[in-house]
Parts: sequence; C-alpha cells; structure tokens
Amino acid sequence: MEVSERELVTLLHGMLFGGFFLMALSGALILQLDRSQAAPAEPPLWQKLFLFKLVALAWLAVLTGAYIIYPWYRAVAPSGADLALYPKALLLSRSSTAGWHNLGMEWKEHVAWIAPMAATLVAYVMLKHRALWNADRQIRAVILAFAFVAFFAAAIAGGWGAVIDKKAPVEGGRSIHLMESAK
Repeated sequence: MEVSERELVTLLHGMLFGGFFLMALSGALILQLDRSQAAPAEPPLWQKLFLFKLVALAWLAVLTGAYIIYPWYRAVAPSGADLALYPKALLLSRSSTAGWHNLGMEWKEHVAWIAPMAATLVAYVMLKHRALWNADRQIRAVILAFAFVAFFAAAIAGGWGAVIDKKAPVEGGRSIHLMESAK
C-alpha cells in the first residue's frame, strides 16, 4: 500500500485539517445553540483549547490548500506532457470536464478563505467578549450566523475539492510505502 507525497499532503489537507475542522465546528455550533444556561464569564480551559484548535485547523486547511496543493494543481504542462500529472490542464483538455475547473475550482479557491476568517471571528467573540455574548441575544444570533457561514463555506470548498480530486487528482512526488502487501 503506497501513496505519493502529493497524495499524502492532499489527504492531510482535506481529511485531517478540513474534515476535523468541520467536525469541530459542528461541536462549536452545538455549544452556541445550547442556551439552557448562561456561559460562564471566563470560558473553561477546555473551551479555550477547543476554539484555538478549531481556528488552527481552519487556517491549516486553507493555507495548505492555497500554498502547497494549488500550485501543484495549476502547474503549466509542457508540450506533450502526460496531463495526468497536471490536474488543471487535464480538466481543461476536455469540454466535459472544463467546468470542474471553470466553475468548481475557481469558486472553491475563493470561498475556502471565508471559513477560517468566520471561525476566527466566532472564537474571538466567544473567548474575549463573553459578557456581550451572555447579555445580547442579537450578538449571539450574529455569531451563530458566522459559525454557520464558516461551516457552509468549508463544506462547499471541501465538496468541490473532493469531486475535483476524483476527476483530476494531484499526483506525483516520491512514493511512500504505508505497509507491505501480504502475499
């Protein structure tokens, strides 16, 4: 069983950083929706760590996507090259797949940035402005809306990324053997 270096980075980006961010954000949404009691003036340590990790995962997902994976994706294919190693060129080479780049990737690369920005705002207000959070129902509603925006932006970007990776995977680099096959 093996993967290439680029496939491994893509897995970490999507499954670990992006997937865990979506799960953590689901937990944050539940925390926000549970208004059976006022939140303590000082958030407990576990909430601080949880929100810090949530924001870190969001930024790790978008930064690895933008600055590591996207340059591999958009690399210009030399004349006569195997397009399987150049995902953008592969998608644009056929009219039946060009839309995956023209709509999907172009949209994904921009909407993905909304998720960490919105998540950072949510965490900041929940940690630094707890009194306002407790006192003002409108502030809670706005912050909850930003949490949903972060969730949907990440889900849309992740969904487009998964589908695009199925059509034109980012491949290449040294092979990494995860385990030897049993014979």
